[in-house]
Amino acid sequence: MKTEPADCFVKQRYFRIPSSTFCLLAAALLAPFAIAPASAQPSVAEIAGLQGADRTQRLVEGAKKEGTLTIYTSATTGDMGAVTAAFEKKYGIKASVWRAGSEAILQRAVTEARGRRYEVDIFETNGPELEALHRERILQEVKSPHLGELIPQAVTPHREWIATRLNIFVAAYNTQLVKKEELPKTWRDLLDPKWKGKLGIEAYDHDWYSGVIGELGEPGLKLFREIVAANGISVRKGHTLLANLVVSGEVPLALTVYHYRAEHLKSQGAPIDWFVFPPAIARPNGVAMARRAPRPHAAVLFFDFMLSDAQEILLARSFTPTSTRLAPALKNVPPFKLVDSKVILDEGEKWTRLWDETIIKQQR
Repeated sequence: MKTEPADCFVKQRYFRIPSSTFCLLAAALLAPFAIAPASAQPSVAEIAGLQGADRTQRLVEGAKKEGTLTIYTSATTGDMGAVTAAFEKKYGIKASVWRAGSEAILQRAVTEARGRRYEVDIFETNGPELEALHRERILQEVKSPHLGELIPQAVTPHREWIATRLNIFVAAYNTQLVKKEELPKTWRDLLDPKWKGKLGIEAYDHDWYSGVIGELGEPGLKLFREIVAANGISVRKGHTLLANLVVSGEVPLALTVYHYRAEHLKSQGAPIDWFVFPPAIARPNGVAMARRAPRPHAAVLFFDFMLSDAQEILLARSFTPTSTRLAPALKNVPPFKLVDSKVILDEGEKWTRLWDETIIKQQR
């Protein structure tokens, strides 16, 4: 460790000994604490960038020394529990999970980072919040060998968060109340009086709305105002609730049901089916590693797990994973366009305002 002359002079003023003597003493005292490059602990970035045939072995060895892993997630307890149970069984690394809404995860992460309190290793939540964490310089790129196994849309340009699953919005209808041949083929068809009092939507889907209007252009804003004015749209809180209301018949046609949920209910024999006004809009959920992860080996190991083994677990729980290996099982997934997380961050107020003005305040 090299001590600059100016440094020695400043310290000499307080210790009242000759500068040359102080520098020699400082060098002698600090020598035992100097870390030789050969034995230096690898940094978080170095661990995240590990390559080679022994990569997994090195990660497992390091993770076992770290002993645990901390995950901040907005996934349900059951869904994340299934993933962490499989991870713990495979590697013997205990995962500690803190669950909250995506906005709460973002707030906590930023607060901790600014307070230099580093507790979290992995984030698993919605795309816009992960993009915000990237902008706050809280995330670390992981050079995972599994990136090539994912659909191209799953890999962000900066690679600091990766989409692991998709919430694809579809229109779902009650098959006992709505005949397939009567389904609308365009958004304008929803102006037909036969849809009066039969339409429903989820309360917080302004990001979906931004994607739809992005496809329709400015005339789309006017069209949705006309649809609401003519036939009304019932606003419900929660995508699971909305799907269940379609099954019960309370909402004959819902515009923003998650594809996986509609497919799951349909497979159980519920009177529900779905269609899209192409292209379908999809919201990504993803995984990211913390730049200051206190347990970096375990973090990278779990990151890899989310892109590989966990993909089948997500599929088994009716999600739409992003692995191309599972494409045969996802043949019913409609063509989709991802919500641009950057647009939601940069223009969030605009789309929230338009959503509220067009849908929420005009609900019937």
